[in-house]
Amino acid sequence: MKVFKFGGASVKDASSVLNVAEIINLYTEDLVIVVSAMGKTTNLMEELVDAFIKQNKEELIQVYQNLYNLHYEIVADLGLTEDVDFITLFEYKFDELEQLINTDPSDNKNYVYDQIVSFGEIISTTIISGFLNFINMENCWFDARKLIRTDNKYRNANVNWEKTNALINKHIGGYIKDNSTRSIAITQGFIGHTDTKQTTTLGREGSDFSAGILAWSLNAEDVTIWKDVPGMLNADPKYFNNCVKLEKISFKEAIELSYYGASVIHPKTIKPLENKNIPLFVKSFMNPKESGTKIQESGADDAKIPSYIFKQKQTLISFIPRDFSFIDEKSLTELFAFFSGNDIKINLMQNSAISFSVCIDENEDKLAQILNHFKQKYKVKYNQKLELLTIRHYNEKVVQQLTEGKSILAQQNSRQTARFVLENN
Repeated sequence: MKVFKFGGASVKDASSVLNVAEIINLYTEDLVIVVSAMGKTTNLMEELVDAFIKQNKEELIQVYQNLYNLHYEIVADLGLTEDVDFITLFEYKFDELEQLINTDPSDNKNYVYDQIVSFGEIISTTIISGFLNFINMENCWFDARKLIRTDNKYRNANVNWEKTNALINKHIGGYIKDNSTRSIAITQGFIGHTDTKQTTTLGREGSDFSAGILAWSLNAEDVTIWKDVPGMLNADPKYFNNCVKLEKISFKEAIELSYYGASVIHPKTIKPLENKNIPLFVKSFMNPKESGTKIQESGADDAKIPSYIFKQKQTLISFIPRDFSFIDEKSLTELFAFFSGNDIKINLMQNSAISFSVCIDENEDKLAQILNHFKQKYKVKYNQKLELLTIRHYNEKVVQQLTEGKSILAQQNSRQTARFVLENN
């Protein structure tokens, strides 16, 4: 049994849905298919959340209608308007959403977000499942709000692994076991549920994570994430020329790359797969027969090709105690507690005896918070509009090429990784 994950770009319109069906048809194994919201649907869903919270009725109606029209156009292009049972189900899903946005909003904005935005995945999987059945590719639709059990940390819920494992094996595992023919299970990425049946979402790259959870629970043969790239590249083509595809890397290397900012796979997706040694493939939905990138246990190929990770819009902040004291454990505890308590992610940190520096994403509000909170105890200096460059498996030639013409404000080197906070001259 294999687990596939299709992101929004791979199901953005009718031709994309047809392509997904063709990819599924290339395989004869049992498949568990995780699908994201279609195209830019999540953006529209977030607009709907905003209008709902503000109780802007005119905007609420308009955005809802835009969502309906976008999906109905795909349904019509797929020929599904001929399927009366499907259209009844399709209308029912939108009726559920309409009923939700006609209630009074909760004061908990993260809760509201999860209840509404999750409909993007619910509706997209309803269409995918309906279309596959329409073309005689028998499948079963499963509601992730009954599969993945979480706590109530809305927008970034934590998985209850024991209960999730039991639910997945009861529903999807039971379906596959009881089905005498090839099984295709369709479910949603990104969403889960609390023990009181409230919808939650899993945070950044939640759909990939859903695929990892399902594979872990079902002891899948492997997982494939279908994207609009040929695999994992050693750099972002937006910033670097002559990018090279990484044919094979280890789980550890993939986690390291993601930790430093590579956008292809999130560490929380990889960890459950690593725990059961389930290979992960990143493949192109435009060229599905190509090999893609394989992420697996062996690290034999990790150092063959240097990888470059580039983050723009960075701010470097340095803290220097005003009382001439040293940066000790007590000082660091205070600083870290503030960053953690205010959801400020540190991209790089560095300390000496008398100063502590962090590199964070540019955010004027967060910067103002930091300056205001620490102005009495520390002299705080900062530089903005910087770049953070990370090189895995670096050499001096590569470092010189990538830092040429720029001032290095901070630098860290380890055996495998070199990192630079850069300012354009």
